Formats: sequence, structure tokens, C-alpha cells
Amino acid sequence: MQDSAQLNLPFFESKHEALSKNLHLWAKTHLNDIDCPDVDAHCRQLVGQLGRDDWLKYCVAGQENGGLYSQIDNRSICLIREILAKHSGLADFAFAMQGLGSGAISIAGSKEQKERYLPKVSKGQSIAAFALSEPHAGSDVAALSCEATLSGDHYILNGEKTWISNGGIADFYVVFARTGDAPGSRGISAFIVDKDTDGFEIAERIHVIAPHPLARIKFTNCAVPVSNRIGNSGEGFKIAMRTLDIFRTSVASAALGFAKRAFHEALERAKTRKIFNGHLADFQITQVKLAEMATRIESAELLTYKAAWLKDQGKNVTKEAAMAKMTSTENAQWVIDAAVQMLGALGVVSGVIVERLYREIRALRIYEGATEVQMLIIAKSVLENHRINS
Repeated sequence: MQDSAQLNLPFFESKHEALSKNLHLWAKTHLNDIDCPDVDAHCRQLVGQLGRDDWLKYCVAGQENGGLYSQIDNRSICLIREILAKHSGLADFAFAMQGLGSGAISIAGSKEQKERYLPKVSKGQSIAAFALSEPHAGSDVAALSCEATLSGDHYILNGEKTWISNGGIADFYVVFARTGDAPGSRGISAFIVDKDTDGFEIAERIHVIAPHPLARIKFTNCAVPVSNRIGNSGEGFKIAMRTLDIFRTSVASAALGFAKRAFHEALERAKTRKIFNGHLADFQITQVKLAEMATRIESAELLTYKAAWLKDQGKNVTKEAAMAKMTSTENAQWVIDAAVQMLGALGVVSGVIVERLYREIRALRIYEGATEVQMLIIAKSVLENHRINS
């Protein structure tokens, strides 16, 4: 399943070729396609494996903090997610959440915060979570209502967060709460909340079609030291958006990995399935479907790695990341659905690879900004650029 052709694109360097080769070998040895009944335990195990074998170093910024580079390399993050997604959706999830959950600390954390949390994240010894969404504040982040009131040398948190990945197994949560500095997005700050903090609880575990640790969390007079605030008061929204700008493109690469695996399974089926004195691949209707699958994959690949490359050049990629996520996730859904159809009844048997991929891909069209939100982001950028250039 190794796809080396993409590495010939001008977006990549020799270090990316070495990364791809080594991770493919690692994944082939350490990962499997089997759903595990104890998802929490399996996720913890995967985080430990990824940390032990140095893959989580790519998630952390700063060699002094356990990272591989001084800044997170987006192309590496995307390649890793694509490769892991081909082999195991949960492995991709475990990797991605270590990056997303600790990303705010890498971006804006104090020296003490980085020293305390990032080395353990890098080694897989501490599991991170990103707590932004609320029951009534998902796509509209500025509408969040979780509050953090300053009281002496602590902030008192009250409120809820939901759809929190790694909820229930995380060792710490980066929480975004309203501190009242200003209305809307300007009144939000970011905090690190350790799992054993008084007043913090896992209110509900949430079970979804592609199992992974997910929960609703609750804060009741939860006292968090001022020293656990990330950045200045009122900078939380900016920190959250900077974090998402890094990892939104990697959602596209995970979708790309799912799509490529589905395409591989479809090709194998088409070439080996005997039908009407020939094979499924002999029929033009099958060839037409395969052609569209291949084209959708390559178009998503180009947008994804263009966005990652631009980010690594220090460019603002809000529009490009939105284009990549929208195109890659929507195209992957189409490709996987086509693969299920090509396998026929076998495609909907529980445990078959394309059936698992069908469940895995659906959430990617929603989390870190649903497709409709990506469309709004793209349109806003296009209209603004037209106004400036008119």
C-alpha cells in the first residue's frame, strides 16, 4: 500500500521520503485492521507505541521539549496521518489528538508549561485533549458559555464541553473558557486542566459509529491556577484558531489515507472478482468508477499537500486548509462509498475493511469544522480577496 509517487511532488524534501518509508514499515509491523473491543485500552496502547518509537516527536514543537523540530512540520504531520489512516483509524486518531491536544502549549505555552507537559506528550506518557466544543457552541466558537472567573491566584471554571476526543482517558485538557475580557471571541482564554483537578468530571461517555474515546466533560467550581492559563487573558480564540490551522489540513490527509486504502481494496476486488466469463475490472462501468476514484484522490492529494507546504513556508493557509479539508473529506466519502458498492454484499459485512472505512470517514466531514463551515471560510476569503483587488 505504500504510495511513493506523491513524494516526487515539489512539496516534499528528502526527510519526508525517509519518514514515509520508515513509517510504512513500522505500521505494517505494529498495526492491524481489527476493531478492538476495549477502545480506551487500545488507544492508550497506541499512544505508548507511537511515543516509544518516536513518532509523537513530530507532534511537539521544540527539541528542548521532546519535539523533532523547532516548529511543527505540517507536511510530516500530514504524511504520518495519511499512512496511519491506511492501516488503522484509531492509530491515526491517537497520533492526531496528541498533536491537537497539546498544540496550544506548543504554540503559546510558557516555558514552564512546555517543560511540564510536552516531553511526556512526545514520549506517549501523557495523553492530551482539546476541549473547545460545547452543547450549544460547535461551529460558532464565539458562542461558547463555559466561564472562568478570576479569584486570587486561581480561575474558577464552570460549564460543560462536549464531543471531546480522548475524553475519559486524557491526562490533561486544554480548555477554552470565557473570562469576560470582551464580548464574542475576544473574551475567551485557554487553560490547562489536569484530570485530577477538583471540580472536573467526566459527565458522560459518548459512543459513535467509529469507536474512539469521546466524552462530555463538566466543570463545577473547578479551581485552576493562573499559571495554567495559556498566553494572555482574552487570547484563547486566537490560540484555538492557530492550533486548528495546523491540524485542519491533517484531517484532509487522514481522509486521503482512508480513500487510498478503499481504492486499493476496490482495485483488488475488481481484478480478482470473476463474473460473466471475465473479471469485474473488464467492464467499462467498473473502469469509469475506478477512473473517478483515482481522480478524486489525486485532486484531494494536491490540495492537501499544497496547504501543508504553504503552512511550512510561514503562509496563512486558512483558505487553503479549508479547501483541502472540504475536498479531501467529501471525495473520500465518495470513494469509500464506491468501494463498498464494488464489493457488493461483502462491503457491508461488519469487520470488512471497506465497512470499517465507511464508518471511519463520516465523522471527518464534521469535526474541526463541518464541510458547510469550510465553504463559508472559502467564500469569505474569495470575497475579501476580490474586494482588495478590485
